[in-house]
Amino acid sequence: MTLTDHSDLPDLSDLSDVEKITRTCLYEGYLLWPYRRSALKNTKRWTFGGIFPADCADALGEPATMTTRVVHEGPLDDLTVRVRFLQVVDRTVTQDGRPVDELAVAGERHVSWQEVTEREVVLTGVPGIAAVDIPEGTDTEPLPGETAALVRSWRRLTGTVEVTAEPVADGVHRLTARIANSTPCPAPDPGARHAREAAAAYAFVSTHTVLHSDRGRFVSLLDPPTALRDHAAACRNEGTWPVLVGTDRGDGRAHTVLSSPVTLYDFPRVAPESPGDLFDGTEIDQLLVLSVLSLTEEEQAEARASDPRAREILDRCAGLGIDDLMSLHGAVREFRPAAGEGE
Repeated sequence: MTLTDHSDLPDLSDLSDVEKITRTCLYEGYLLWPYRRSALKNTKRWTFGGIFPADCADALGEPATMTTRVVHEGPLDDLTVRVRFLQVVDRTVTQDGRPVDELAVAGERHVSWQEVTEREVVLTGVPGIAAVDIPEGTDTEPLPGETAALVRSWRRLTGTVEVTAEPVADGVHRLTARIANSTPCPAPDPGARHAREAAAAYAFVSTHTVLHSDRGRFVSLLDPPTALRDHAAACRNEGTWPVLVGTDRGDGRAHTVLSSPVTLYDFPRVAPESPGDLFDGTEIDQLLVLSVLSLTEEEQAEARASDPRAREILDRCAGLGIDDLMSLHGAVREFRPAAGEGE
């Protein structure tokens, strides 16, 4: 596994429907309006899907594992399980080799804060187990001139991804994907104000699991077929919520499951009108865009310095035309008869 780029996210329009919703959930809550380091809501980050080291999880009241259980029909030999999560990266501004909180270089403002990078563990075959072992590292990005730089560093992470299958009927299995964090972590002081934020550097943040089978199919846990309802009800998920994704054929089955800490319905979609990720699915895109456009010049400058993804949001919103904004006002997807109509 390698460190991915810190600033560039692919255009959602270039991704498949499954990848769009997966990436949107992966970055849910990453950064919230007004997208500034000083904003109170951004002082408590990494709140979704965290799997903390077993050494410190209990003291912080956080989980050390995440467990997905789903019902699967058909052969298991082509099953692929992808576990995706974010790793916290400390970004430090340095001048003459010394850390500073903030620095202006060539007219651009830089601040010390935190970013993330994506990690993925892939497991094929059931039963199976894969190790998570990400080495500690540092990356230095020189700034214009010879004395300033952005130094990004991240901790070593260790753990396991284990997938098992239990037969529950002819050709039907209950699959269990369990993720555990075994990273060595300094003992936290639960009473310390920022104990959780310090431990997040050792956590698997925003953990998601994607299960896929070309020849087999997964069964909806929300609306399962009648014959499999009891087996679906027996699936106990811990810290995550699996839903069907991909093409809805109307039979409560699909080839792919997204198991996410974000509660969703089966076959979720990213609205085609959405101009891009705003990292806050609980808000309305149109209102968020208008709020971004209302930021003062000083607020925008701080947001740009706080995070490269905040800078991308500001530029994207500033580039929207009136037709783009009006398309966010609302859309009719389908018409359904009113309850009781025709009775």
